[in-house]
Amino acid sequence: MALAVRRLTAGGTDRGANPVELAVVMPAVLVLLFASVQVAVWFVARSTALHAAQSGVNAQRALQAPVGAGEARAAGFLAAAGDWLVGGKPSCAASATEVTCTVTGRSLSVVPGVSFEVRQTAHGTVERWTDP
Repeated sequence: MALAVRRLTAGGTDRGANPVELAVVMPAVLVLLFASVQVAVWFVARSTALHAAQSGVNAQRALQAPVGAGEARAAGFLAAAGDWLVGGKPSCAASATEVTCTVTGRSLSVVPGVSFEVRQTAHGTVERWTDP
C-alpha cells in the first residue's frame, strides 16, 4: 500500500502536465500545418496558371494561327491539369508582332474559406515571314 501511494505522489505537482501542454500547443501546430499546405497549394496553382498561359502563347504565336487558338489551348491545359486552379479563365490578346495570354483564377482551398487570387501572364512574339 505504501508503495502504491509513493508511486502516485512521486510525480509531485507536475503530474498530468503533459496532456495539458499538448492540448494548448496542438491547435497552433495544426494551424501551422494547414497554413503551410495552403501556401503549397497556392504555389501549385500559380505554376498551373503560368503553364496554361505559356501553352496559350505557344498556340497563338504560331504562323497564321486562328483567332482564339491560344485561349482554347490554355483552357484545354487547365481542364487536364485538375482542380489546382479553381475557375481558371484564360484570355489572349495578339497584335501583329506580340501575343500576351493571362490566366486568372483562385487557388484550391484547403483551409475552409481561404483561397488566394492567382494571375499569371506569358508573352511571346508572333511567328511571321520577314525579308532577309
